[in-house]
Amino acid sequence: MFTAAERLIALRNLKPKRKEGFLKVISIFSFIGIMLGVAILIIVMSVMNGFRTELTNKILGFNPHIIIKPYNNEKIESKFRDQLNKNFPNVQILDSYSGEGVVINNDYAKGLIIKGLDTENKKNSIFLKKILIEGENNEIKKGQIVVGKELAIELNLAVGDKINLLSSVYIGTPFGGLPKQETYSVGGIFSSGFYEFDKNVVFLSLDETLFFFGKTKRDISLEVYLPNPLKANEVKNKIETINNNFYVYSWIDLNKSFFSALKVERNVMFIILTLIIIVAAFNIVSGLTILIKNKTKEIAILKTLGLSNNSIIKSFFLTGFTIGFIASVSGIFIGVLFSENIESIRVFLSYILNVEIFPSDVYFLDELPSEINSFSITIIFIFSLATTSLASLIPAIAISKMDTIKALKYE
Repeated sequence: MFTAAERLIALRNLKPKRKEGFLKVISIFSFIGIMLGVAILIIVMSVMNGFRTELTNKILGFNPHIIIKPYNNEKIESKFRDQLNKNFPNVQILDSYSGEGVVINNDYAKGLIIKGLDTENKKNSIFLKKILIEGENNEIKKGQIVVGKELAIELNLAVGDKINLLSSVYIGTPFGGLPKQETYSVGGIFSSGFYEFDKNVVFLSLDETLFFFGKTKRDISLEVYLPNPLKANEVKNKIETINNNFYVYSWIDLNKSFFSALKVERNVMFIILTLIIIVAAFNIVSGLTILIKNKTKEIAILKTLGLSNNSIIKSFFLTGFTIGFIASVSGIFIGVLFSENIESIRVFLSYILNVEIFPSDVYFLDELPSEINSFSITIIFIFSLATTSLASLIPAIAISKMDTIKALKYE
């Protein structure tokens, strides 16, 4: 593609003479600008991909992929369950019920989501065992409650302590309707790694939950867990065709606005940060323009000796392209290295600066996530090369307009 003469000219252009020191400075700034632009893009995209994946895993690990609720107190019959099992043999279907309540402890009140777990089901037992950090049981016994780590810290709770829960259901008394109140013993403390869940969700057994909210088995919902959660909407549509008398919704429906916002933010960040590469590419344009101006005489002599316009254009294009290519590769290396060790870097900077970077109570995660995506890196690399190639081509094409006779006469 490039002849030996073209490569030699490009190499000499990359090593400017001492009197052309200003060109060397421009080349260095072009290199650093593109390298940092690529590295920052990779780091930001990796963090945002990691943030999205981590939150998705946390939400999926804590919530069902599809929820089927009865309309108008219509009980979900065993016939419908059998149809689901027949049509979706690889999915798990569990009984569940959730509601809202208030915890009262030491003159402190806080709203909570109370979730009933059917611990007789093996999957729920495994799930509970996986997230428990205190408490030895894989089931929730009658009169026991399992609370999140953050809630336990906030209320100063330990295993065996008593707490009071107020239900959203009112019971009749001689003094009028009063919220139903029950006292439970803390049977375990869990940590999901998701700050909001650890602070605002508690578990009771399914039967205890139904009793607490004054419900019956007619109010039980079905939770569906899929081998591939990303196909939740596809399965949801099939379930609705089996029986449309139930309210069916997926985890994607519940978090649609959240993930749409993440996607928009990621795209906007990509567009904004690519400006760094574009600005750095302008340095290549200015550097090559000055280089061509300074080497007008040499270019004219080369053309007189028989070197074609096309070869000269290619040699100067190769000069800028080499800067962009090496800078892009260096940026990818730095970006990937930084992304792989970003949590260690965060901890180090927090310790040195004595500032909490990425606080868990704001971002809902215990550590800074990062996911290196080869597709994103490829797109960034191609964009960087395309930008630097265009920036190198613009001044190189200007050589074709040079008048050789005038250049030899006046230079």
